Amino acid sequence: MKKILCFCGSGLGTSFVMEMNAKKALTALGITDVEVVHSTIDDVMPDAADLFICGSDLKHIGEKAGKTIGLDNMVSAKEMTEKLKEAFGL
Repeated sequence: MKKILCFCGSGLGTSFVMEMNAKKALTALGITDVEVVHSTIDDVMPDAADLFICGSDLKHIGEKAGKTIGLDNMVSAKEMTEKLKEAFGL
């Protein structure tokens, strides 16, 4: 996995918080070779990323483009870490 795209409806605050939490979680898990970016829902398309992260309410949109993690609490660092650990098979 080389790129993760965190997205929300507007691509501003929530997706940025998810990006920061994803970066912290990956570092804590010892994963350093993955690019993490944030954007709007409009950028969600196949080949835009290897993994998409969003709120659970938008998961169905991400799944149309590829592997997707839906978060119940988009600002929870703990949930982000748990779900990334699972996604990376750790």
